[in-house]
Amino acid sequence: MICPGIIGATMALAPGKRLGPYEIVSLLGAGGMGEVYRACDTRLERNVAIKILSQLSYDSASRQRFEREARTISSLNHPNICTLHDIGHQDGIDYIVMECVEGETLAKRLEKGPLPIDQVLKVGAQIADALDKAHHAGIVHRDLKPGNIMLTPSGAKLLDFGLAKPAAALTDMASMTATNAPTPVTERGTIVGTFQYMSPEQIEGRDLDGRSDIFSLGAVLYEMVTGQHAFEGKSRLSVASAILEKEPAPITTIKPLAPTALDHAIRTCLAKDPNDRWQTARDLSHELKWIAQSSAQSGSPAVSGRSSRATRERIAWATAALLLCALAALGAYHLRKPTAPPAPAIRAMINPPADNLFPASETELFLPALSPDGKRLVVAVRDSHGKNSLWLRGLNEFWDGRILPKTENGSFPFWSPDSRSIGFFAGGKLKRIDLDGDLVQTLADTTTQPRGGTWNANGTILYAPSRFSPLYQIPSSGGIPQQVTFPAKNEQGHRWPVFLGDGKHFLFFVRSQRQPELSGIYASSLDSKEYHLVVNTTVGPAFAFGDRILYVKNDVLLTQGFDERRMVMTGEPTPLPDNVAAYPLNSGALFSASQTGEMVYYAASLYPSVTVGLYDRDGRPGSTLDSSPSVIGVRFSPDNTHAVASLYNSNGLSSDLWSYDLSRGGKTRLTTGPETKGYPVWQPDGQFVVFSSGFLGGTLNIYRIRSDGSGGVETVLSAAAGVSMSPTSFCRDHYLSYSQIPSDSVIRSGWILPLTGDKKSFALIQSRFSNYEPIFSPDCNWIAYMSNSTGQPEVYLTHFPDAKHVYQVSTQGGSLPRWRSDGKELFYLSPVADNSVMAVNNSVTAVNVDASGETVTLGSPRKLFHLDRIPALLGVFDVSSDGQRFLIVTSKDPPASTPLTLVTNWRAELKTK
Repeated sequence: MICPGIIGATMALAPGKRLGPYEIVSLLGAGGMGEVYRACDTRLERNVAIKILSQLSYDSASRQRFEREARTISSLNHPNICTLHDIGHQDGIDYIVMECVEGETLAKRLEKGPLPIDQVLKVGAQIADALDKAHHAGIVHRDLKPGNIMLTPSGAKLLDFGLAKPAAALTDMASMTATNAPTPVTERGTIVGTFQYMSPEQIEGRDLDGRSDIFSLGAVLYEMVTGQHAFEGKSRLSVASAILEKEPAPITTIKPLAPTALDHAIRTCLAKDPNDRWQTARDLSHELKWIAQSSAQSGSPAVSGRSSRATRERIAWATAALLLCALAALGAYHLRKPTAPPAPAIRAMINPPADNLFPASETELFLPALSPDGKRLVVAVRDSHGKNSLWLRGLNEFWDGRILPKTENGSFPFWSPDSRSIGFFAGGKLKRIDLDGDLVQTLADTTTQPRGGTWNANGTILYAPSRFSPLYQIPSSGGIPQQVTFPAKNEQGHRWPVFLGDGKHFLFFVRSQRQPELSGIYASSLDSKEYHLVVNTTVGPAFAFGDRILYVKNDVLLTQGFDERRMVMTGEPTPLPDNVAAYPLNSGALFSASQTGEMVYYAASLYPSVTVGLYDRDGRPGSTLDSSPSVIGVRFSPDNTHAVASLYNSNGLSSDLWSYDLSRGGKTRLTTGPETKGYPVWQPDGQFVVFSSGFLGGTLNIYRIRSDGSGGVETVLSAAAGVSMSPTSFCRDHYLSYSQIPSDSVIRSGWILPLTGDKKSFALIQSRFSNYEPIFSPDCNWIAYMSNSTGQPEVYLTHFPDAKHVYQVSTQGGSLPRWRSDGKELFYLSPVADNSVMAVNNSVTAVNVDASGETVTLGSPRKLFHLDRIPALLGVFDVSSDGQRFLIVTSKDPPASTPLTLVTNWRAELKTK
């Protein structure tokens, strides 16, 4: 059988042919790279797609490309990217096994004509999300086209990462003048990709990054809307010339009722200079989602794609008539009263004072605050000795500002309405400083994790003393705090309050992990316990200016009409060109705005996701398993073939367990739901994973689930109300150790649960200090644990079960002890002395252990290696049973400092929208 579309003759595999456990059913497609078949996985009785390398393409370059595709796909896990199941070799055939995607390619769909706008926006956002996942993994697709996008009932799927490699320069002039374009993967010594959708830099053979894929996606979106190619030509040379030199016609000239915002989004994708495009696929995805949401809210018939031609014409004529009337009225007004052109919006960078930093990775605590009169800024800075203080700077002054005295460790500053005093939090206290005389007063007790404050003209301060608390009010001169808001059952605290102009009503943010749809900006009043939702979003605060409001949603800074009297939104949201950093784990957006038109913010992408990776005893990195906004637990399986990790989801509200196959690659999701699932521990037989689960600020119980994800969740141990429990280790099938902490305490304690007999838990050590993270030795005779009895965390060792002998293992700080399987070596993380301001370094340290009877001899701590940027969290470290591999969570090293962006007269941006 000769397969169509293959250069040369390639014999197709016959139905019934077996490749490992996979039985060939039929040929799905073919190209110069090889063939794709529908097959049946005889073990799991499921349909799969098998891609094999063409026998006539078995040169080293093609084989490398084939293997690269397998590695590329296996490193990506996303609902809009085709899933890789397996890879194998049999009878001289290399093959990969992928998800069998049911549907039709976008290329096939486009043969019927353009798509409805709502479908364009949906598919475009999904593919942009998929590209963002790939780009964050360092992968550029390089051949994005309609033929590599599959439309399925569950959404769009991005296919074929086989060209994800550096592109070669084009040297064959004959191929440029060809009028028909064979499949690009068949061309040797030429640019890889498909000409109709190539970026200018791809055609010129320059180095590529993710912005090249964004250009290609723009060309695909253009074709989806118009049914026409963005760049036309009779030969490849003329197409290439058009891409390099010409601009496609606006989509609104072909589809007059297409949203102008979509035309802007596509034209930004198709900018010749990569610096003028969307800088990330995530930005494009958010823009498309916003256009879809805005159009849906306005009920635009252009978006629905269902209006008749007559209806469209009536709308167009009505719009034109209204526009003429508006222009006439505007002209008459200007004839009567000439006006000066409005001042433009101006952007400038604000750098910290000399020998100080705005620590980029800790801007959660370094929120800026503009004074109400728009003349001054206050923000926390860190000096070269690591001391944090509040820094005051005039916006119209060229001096370096000044460090405010007695504001050490100050955070979350906010201004008095007369711009003469500043409220702030430091050392578990709410304080104020009066700038005339620099008098500092303590007003009230808080926690070390407050969540913002605001101050009205009547001398009332409204503030959130903790991350799980309601809002309280207190006189600005001090007094007894009074509770103002009363969170409902499914709300996890109120935060980021901002008074409105009357000083009585206010906006604030509600965080709800149980029901994320409840999270958003709410409005209330000092004299009422009632409050209502203003806008659903995942971060606060919001700033109101009489007729408008500023807030952040899906990482986009938006402004929208606002009726302060009724405290409701009006009109449609308008995106501003400023990308504001948002921190999902505390639901905070890092910006501030004054009543006079100024705004200041930290730019987006300050919070790099953490990464779960493997390392050897010398600290050499191995494979990277995954990344997430945060991780709360990683563990090797007992046989070291798998690992489990608890990863936070992108909304910052929940986390789930994932299992990773360390031998063959791939991962399996074990849990779902809105709860926080963390601190996983494998049972000794490897059949179950035990973990804690619940809602932050509430009760965390201990559960277990099968390690293959099958079956339901079983309860292991229920905690008392308000107590958080987290499992730590097993002693064979006899005991489970765990840590617990009550909601009203800062003392963590280690506990032991017998798995037989009365199953009544008992404390490992009774103490007024924290003694936690108990880890059984392999023979169950000893327990390593952490304690802060010396004032800093250290690792200790005690005999089990009587704890009558205690030995200090670490000598200069230590955390997260782990045993080697023979019990002769203990590992832990220890801090590293470092003179850099933002050092968050940890050493992997080993100690030899010689235990005999009821005594033990410890060797001197040996630092095996150290890694920068290991988060200061529990559960970020584990060791394989042989002590040769380490599972460690790290974060990318952010810049030591980042500037603030100042925007003046931000309302001027509205005139261009």
